[in-house]
Amino acid sequence: MAIEVTRDEARHRYEATVDGTFAGYAEYVEHEGVVTFPRTVVEPAFEGQGVASAIARRSLDDASAAGLLVRPDCSFYARWIERHPDYGDLVA
Repeated sequence: MAIEVTRDEARHRYEATVDGTFAGYAEYVEHEGVVTFPRTVVEPAFEGQGVASAIARRSLDDASAAGLLVRPDCSFYARWIERHPDYGDLVA
């Protein structure tokens, strides 16, 4: 199973595919040096397979590389960051 995560700037979201099939996304809003993640959606067929985690990791790595802080409004992002404290310094 290959999970690929891409950033769709036009739709303001990170999208994941699994072996070429759309699997889910996370919306983002970037404003004044802070990127907010309000919602993450994973298609039912791909739940529990690491899709949301792959999206979170890629999007947070992008935020870090861009020097942005993060507001994890989505409960999944908040829990994911708690479980991965090396990303904690990104939280606004």
